[in-house]
Amino acid sequence: MSSDELERALRETLSRQVATPRPLAVDPAGVAIRRAARTRRRHTLASVALAGAATVLASVAMVQLGVPGGRQGTPTVVLGDPQEATIEPAPNPVALPSVGPTRAASGPDRSAVDLIVDTTLRPSRDPDILLGLGPVDRAQRVPDQGGWLLVGAPTAAGRTLVLVRPDGGRRTLLAGAGAVAVATTGRQVAWRDGDRLSVAGVVGERLVAVTSVPAPRSAVPVGFVGDAVLVRPDPARPGYALWRQAGGATSPGGGRDVLAVHGTLPDGRAVGVVTAGTPRRPCLALLDPARNLAVTRTGCGLTVADGPGAVSADGRWLLVNGRVGSAKAAGALLVDLATLDRTPVAYPVGPALTGAVTWTATGTGWYVDGRGSLLRVRPDRVLAGEPADATAVPGVAPGGRPVVVTEALP
Repeated sequence: MSSDELERALRETLSRQVATPRPLAVDPAGVAIRRAARTRRRHTLASVALAGAATVLASVAMVQLGVPGGRQGTPTVVLGDPQEATIEPAPNPVALPSVGPTRAASGPDRSAVDLIVDTTLRPSRDPDILLGLGPVDRAQRVPDQGGWLLVGAPTAAGRTLVLVRPDGGRRTLLAGAGAVAVATTGRQVAWRDGDRLSVAGVVGERLVAVTSVPAPRSAVPVGFVGDAVLVRPDPARPGYALWRQAGGATSPGGGRDVLAVHGTLPDGRAVGVVTAGTPRRPCLALLDPARNLAVTRTGCGLTVADGPGAVSADGRWLLVNGRVGSAKAAGALLVDLATLDRTPVAYPVGPALTGAVTWTATGTGWYVDGRGSLLRVRPDRVLAGEPADATAVPGVAPGGRPVVVTEALP
């Protein structure tokens, strides 16, 4: 082959190599597609994570309450002002996290009843528990050593209901309510939320079997008579009503002249104060819950004050404020309820009650007076002419008063 032919063949070979491109090691389009897919996945996962975090945070700010007005599902009440609270079904309720136990060293002085002093719960038989809560207005023992139900003092955001366990842990059951009433059994609670009254059972650390009904603007729950909720249609005026969950709306019935209800007898009748007699004056009375608090018996002759009071577990005694004879100032009276069929017999026992009264299983009454002292009322000693025993409660701030925890009645 001549040199010209060799040169021509070489040029043709090189031309074919240039015309046929070499395969690329990386596909730019595939790379771009894969990168875009990865980016979309990252964005999707981030969005899901943010949504989940928001859901958890929102759920923690809610409390399981129940279904008002027959709606199905598990409704929730948002913490805050009850006028702004909303109730909506939550298919997957999230329980509020429990707060770990916090305890204080036991003080040297112990009473036979549980007390709340400032922000400390002082059980009669166990070490003190630091609550870490705001002011407590009322406190109720839960049966079977289940702990305590604490009702917070009213605030701009409403009232709270907190369960404190025996180990010191606590769980908020209710927040933002306009008013809260706890049964003396410790097994039921009623509250006002917006334009509705609600009632629920307390089982373990939850509110269960919630029922709600529309209510007048001024109506508030104040207690229980048996399983019925005791309601004041207008706290500024006389009158009480009963709301039975199975009966729908409240039924004032015979309770229009009732000034106060202090408890129930073992047979179910309520002990209260009504306006009766001529001239009209406050008198003790037995009320029939089956007939919407109709008066079945009255006992006039005592000057009974409208305010706190409680009936002993056996139904024999009523501890209440009032006056006997020519006494000018009201004080605490121990009333023998067995004498209601005539002029009731009452015994002065000490300074006036200023808050809750509790009766122990041994038949001893306890209350706090205006100076913050704890008084013990033993009927046998009172009948012997002895006044109530007063004890100063250590740790009470000047001007402050401890809160007596009411015992769980059967």
